[in-house]
Amino acid sequence: MQEITSDDLSELLASFERSAVHLETRDAYGTETELPYMAKWARDVPDDLAWLEEWCQELREHVRAGRSVRRARIVSEPLSDYQRWSFSIAHPMVDAGEDIRWVPRRLTSTICLPGNDFYLIDYQQVVFLHYAGSGLNTAFTTTTDPAVVEMCAAAFEQVWALAIRHSEYQPV
Repeated sequence: MQEITSDDLSELLASFERSAVHLETRDAYGTETELPYMAKWARDVPDDLAWLEEWCQELREHVRAGRSVRRARIVSEPLSDYQRWSFSIAHPMVDAGEDIRWVPRRLTSTICLPGNDFYLIDYQQVVFLHYAGSGLNTAFTTTTDPAVVEMCAAAFEQVWALAIRHSEYQPV
């Protein structure tokens, strides 16, 4: 495994050739970008979601170029506050072309999952996302080891087979 920076990850997500898939398995995150917006949501303060526009523009460019972006979120139900907020802000990303789906954690009991969230880039490279208990990101590591790529691809596709489209998911 090789450690990479958040800038390296951003570059990978901007330059993949065919597909990027993202598996999220935590009930709460604490990314420094998101925390202020989630705090506004908790206070019932309106958010125009302009802070998502750069990512949404990148998504639209991927879709125009024929590339796919899929995200599966494994969630405990009832949803955590973080996941309820995440659900509430997903529509601009979905509208921009990211296929976001939700998987109740209880459905994944028989699936072997990697120990960390990950991105799988073009089914050739895995980037693991490492988090502190608080949900803050602590590191990114990457590998092109075929066995690890295959493990992550299999896990993602098994989860995806159980996933519920964002437009059809009813938060509990």
